[in-house]
Amino acid sequence: MNNFTYERLHNNLQYLKLNSIKELLDNYLEIAARDNKTTMEVLDYLFEQEKKHREAVAIERRMKSAVFPVKKTLEEFDFEFQKSIDKKAIEDLATLRFVHNSENVVFLGPPGVGKSHLAIALGIEVAKAGISVYFTNTGNLIEKLKIANREGMLEKKLRDLMKYKVLIIDEIGYLPFDEEGAHCLFQLISRRYEKSSTILTSNKSYGEWGEIFKDHVIAAAVLDRILHHSTTINIKGESYRLKERKKQGIKTGNICQ
Repeated sequence: MNNFTYERLHNNLQYLKLNSIKELLDNYLEIAARDNKTTMEVLDYLFEQEKKHREAVAIERRMKSAVFPVKKTLEEFDFEFQKSIDKKAIEDLATLRFVHNSENVVFLGPPGVGKSHLAIALGIEVAKAGISVYFTNTGNLIEKLKIANREGMLEKKLRDLMKYKVLIIDEIGYLPFDEEGAHCLFQLISRRYEKSSTILTSNKSYGEWGEIFKDHVIAAAVLDRILHHSTTINIKGESYRLKERKKQGIKTGNICQ
């Protein structure tokens, strides 16, 4: 390869933004010459590395856009501790069939049992699969919707949230909604109904959602749209935080002895 060809190749790789190939090229051509690799093998390897790099960048971009509060994976979840959860049901959700079918997922249970962990973990699987996802706390979501409503921008805000194929709404039920907040959330759920997927977590049973919305009619309407195509995971186990406190207590006891 003469210098002119070499320079043109690098310039073209830079122009086409094939940055991974550009970085790997020199070293890999030496390896290819040493190992007698064919042209096809060289091209296959270099373009495969470029694809992997772009996929990794895209995943990182979607992860950043999702604004997960922490990184939690399914591999980290302790199914042995939370025996009330059917692991196969979670594995089925991880196939993301529910996303392709525009179905919802609801995690119910008391504080600390892993609802948010599972919701985030599924969200990460969504991001890895190349699907748009966004995480929000219920309180923050309601406040933003109410502000948009007062400014005459609710329609735009709803359209923005509809851009995400999966929306995770965490901690429904920790604080009740006022009438305006309940109305705004109803608009959002109605807009997403049968068009995209919503993952929700709540410390309240469905029978208590009327208290959250302070309106049993709106609560029933919201639940009707959420549950029509959905999977509910009811977690009845002990709090992980309580488990950790007990561990600390045992350690402390051992030290005192």
